[in-house]
Amino acid sequence: MGRSQESFNKKEVRKQKEKKRKEKTDKKLARKETGKTSFDDMIAYVDEFGQITATPPDPDKKIDIDVEDIEIGISKADPSLKADPTRKGIVTFFNSSKGYGFITDMETRQSVFVHVNNLLESIKENNVVNYEVVKGVKGPTAIKVKLFRKEQPPKSLPE
Repeated sequence: MGRSQESFNKKEVRKQKEKKRKEKTDKKLARKETGKTSFDDMIAYVDEFGQITATPPDPDKKIDIDVEDIEIGISKADPSLKADPTRKGIVTFFNSSKGYGFITDMETRQSVFVHVNNLLESIKENNVVNYEVVKGVKGPTAIKVKLFRKEQPPKSLPE
């Protein structure tokens, strides 16, 4: 029974599939003839640097490790290493009539949004403040904003 309504493209696809099957069986027969199907030929080793090699590791370089020393999972965080969430920054802009402004962090120089609802004390431009950063709708937002110093001292000009 003939294949009805076979297009040229369908014939080409069928020919390519048959060609791949034939190549695969030829490779399989070639491997059988050479005799390289032993398990030892398929083993790969990883050296001390993480590189895959065909040679087994040197038994003289073997290091014994106690099972109790192996930690599985995430190690507990040291509470003494936790960063202080309170940041220090300078109020670069504050519009008291609209109730928002921006604080520039003294360490990272990152601009942080501040809203009047998150203020513990009233602030104005050039005040040095302490605050905490949370993720806001459009980026970092300052909360618990408290006055540290009334105004930043003027920077001395380089001579």
